[in-house]
Amino acid sequence: MAARNTARKRAFQILFEGDQRGADVLTVLADWVRLSRSDTRQPPVSEYTMQLVEGYAEHARRIDELIAQYAVAWTLDRMPVVDRNILRLGAYELIWVDETPDAVVLDEMVQLAKEFSTEESPSFVNGLLGRLKELKPSLRRDEA
Repeated sequence: MAARNTARKRAFQILFEGDQRGADVLTVLADWVRLSRSDTRQPPVSEYTMQLVEGYAEHARRIDELIAQYAVAWTLDRMPVVDRNILRLGAYELIWVDETPDAVVLDEMVQLAKEFSTEESPSFVNGLLGRLKELKPSLRRDEA
């Protein structure tokens, strides 16, 4: 359980770094993997972290469309960078990773928001991901 929690946190950090640098998340992921192999002080990048980042990258356009569509009164670029990337990671895992229970995804993303973002962010993240959870069957159908 703790390993998945750490994997999600690292995936979020990679998405955040890519967003901040204006870099492709797969490039940032490759940098993290390379650094972890060459510097023993750096933690290894787990298989699940790689799966989350690669999955997000595959569906990035659709994920951003969904966040923009369902974020009431917030445009994607007006959102705090932390929240935007927590939502991106959460949307990917919620909609496309069937083996993770929806409640776990929501809880983990809310915890990330509590740790890394503002006081209002946990409820914002929970509300938006909760809406995507309700719409999940139709969202997957829409992409096909």
